This record gives sequence, C-alpha cells and structure tokens, in this order.
Amino acid sequence: MADEKNNVTSIAEADPARAKQAKSDRNLDLIMDIPLKVTVELGRTKMLVSELLNLGQGSVIELAKLAGEPMEVLVNEKLVARGEAVVVNEKFGVRLTDIISQAERVEQLK
Repeated sequence: MADEKNNVTSIAEADPARAKQAKSDRNLDLIMDIPLKVTVELGRTKMLVSELLNLGQGSVIELAKLAGEPMEVLVNEKLVARGEAVVVNEKFGVRLTDIISQAERVEQLK
C-alpha cells in the first residue's frame, strides 16, 4: 500500500492530470461490484381487483403504450435509457436507442 501511495505521489509530481485520473479510477473501483436492479418496462396499466381476478389464460392486458414505442430501461426504478426489443441467441434483449441526459436524470430526483 505504501508503494502504491508513493507511486501516486510520484505520478502527481510528474503529471497532476494523470494523478487525478489514477485517484478517480481507484474511487470508481470501489463501487464497481455494487449490484443494481435493472428493469426493462414494456408498458403499464391500471386495473380494478375485479378485472384482475377475471384474467385467465389467453387474456390480453392492454397497456398504456402504443405499439412501436420505445421500452424504458430503469436502474433502481430511475429511467436511464429507452430502447427497442431485439432477439439475440433466442433470448430477448434491448437495443438502447436513447440514453437519458444527466440533466434529465437530475430532474427525476426532484
């Protein structure tokens, strides 16, 4: 650990921008293994309990979204991107078509 600190100190003396990046990389490494809940939402609807209880096999639930509209990608229930459904190796996936800007993400927090 002392060698690493000395290495960062010598980098800082030689190239302050590189030292700042090295410190930033170490700080980012601290959070890289934190699990996040990623959800892809096709659409939503509201229904009464009686409607829910009347559902059966083959029932169709109408969503409040038009066909072809992008799906929403949420991380910890916050919108981060939009995308379209794709099939890759016989599994469903999402191709991201729009990443939410930092300003829009900050606005969601309010």
